[in-house]
Amino acid sequence: HAKMATIPLGFNIDSPRWDQSTFVGRLKHFLNITDPRTVLVPEEELDRAKALVESCRAGVVPPGSSQEQLLYAKKLYDSAFHPDSGEKMNFIGRMSFQVPGGMAITGCMLQFYRTVPAVVFWQWVNQSFNAFVNYTNRNAASPISLRQIGVAYVTATSAALATAVGLNLYTKRAPPLLARWVPFAAVAAANCVNIPMMRQQEIINGITVTDENNNELGHSRRAAVKGIAQVVLSRITMAAPGMIILPIIMERLEKFTFMQRIRVLHGPLQVLLCGGFLLFMVPAACALFPQQCSLALADLEQELHDSIVAKHGDKVPYVYFNKGL
Repeated sequence: HAKMATIPLGFNIDSPRWDQSTFVGRLKHFLNITDPRTVLVPEEELDRAKALVESCRAGVVPPGSSQEQLLYAKKLYDSAFHPDSGEKMNFIGRMSFQVPGGMAITGCMLQFYRTVPAVVFWQWVNQSFNAFVNYTNRNAASPISLRQIGVAYVTATSAALATAVGLNLYTKRAPPLLARWVPFAAVAAANCVNIPMMRQQEIINGITVTDENNNELGHSRRAAVKGIAQVVLSRITMAAPGMIILPIIMERLEKFTFMQRIRVLHGPLQVLLCGGFLLFMVPAACALFPQQCSLALADLEQELHDSIVAKHGDKVPYVYFNKGL
């Protein structure tokens, strides 16, 4: 009776609260689970949230639980536990840590762009952070060895450093604003290498594709390539506004006399402004493409296409898969 009083009949804790087929619905979903405040939630409370979500899935809700409590527990669960394995993620790799972690590193990359040693150091810090995030948010169904992680990390860091140092030297004689945009070029180049390398098993072996009712149909490499390409684009979009617009703002501000007097505060100011951009851009970039990605049957590998047609005829026009984050 207590259950019926507080929770609507047919309440499903795993069904999305907002329409995931629209950008606005996905934006609301990711604003909820990338909320940086959840990083400060104690471990015990996260464990309690997981227990509550799992008991709700089993149909056993503690008496007196309200729908709001269950939805908050699901928010904490989504922010801290891996969607495939259910394991608690290291807090540096969680999407909810993207704002505090990203604002500190991006602010420093934008502030210390003038000398090669500073560029090298901050690009290395950024790629180490990215490696953590990519490893934490990997597809748990496609295991990756420590050696592959190491190769991905070294390759992405090398790509970022080569781009940053090369462009840094090239822009010595260019307008000052171009030099301020070098960190973004390096970040974009590294993302194009880091994410595919970190998720190479998915490209080599393919990822699970299903029909609209979640029935497994096989493994597709083309689906993996489409999903990873969308993730790369999302990550570059996440960084773009802060790293392109903020240098223009700082270029203008630094011409004022009061700004020239407080040079020591330029770094903290850039970090704070980066945080402002990322607060919106992290959920917006995650929401750019649906989490459940689709691919037309005609675009699949011939072998998989033929096997699906042989089993289901023309009843499966599209296949679906989780693209990752």
